[in-house]
Amino acid sequence: MSTPEPPPPASAGVPLCASADLVERGRAVRFSVSQYGRQVPAFALRFDGRVVAYLNRCAHVPVEMDWQPGEFLDADRRYLICSIHGALYEPAHGGCVAGPCVGARLTPVDVREEGEQVCWYPSRHIQPLPDPAS
Repeated sequence: MSTPEPPPPASAGVPLCASADLVERGRAVRFSVSQYGRQVPAFALRFDGRVVAYLNRCAHVPVEMDWQPGEFLDADRRYLICSIHGALYEPAHGGCVAGPCVGARLTPVDVREEGEQVCWYPSRHIQPLPDPAS
């Protein structure tokens, strides 16, 4: 039995996409992470000039929020919206501003632009998925 590879150091970014792939208030890039040893969907999008990322889980009931793959914004492209419950979240900080979970927050994923690349950064509880080849 092989020992799984340890996750990269917390300071090592995981490449996600080219910066140009995230158009202002456009379609999000979906990706998966490991949280507490379970595969969890996440997403990153550009809003007001900066890239933000969250776990793709409504704070009310843990369901995926996008109404079409990568589509998280409401009709006015102002808020993230849960397609199941209609909860509205402020993209800048992930706080719920309307719906059944007002005051709750989406779980953020640390994401940064480095040159022309968007990278996400593991945290204590959010890690890259194990390498299936290991």
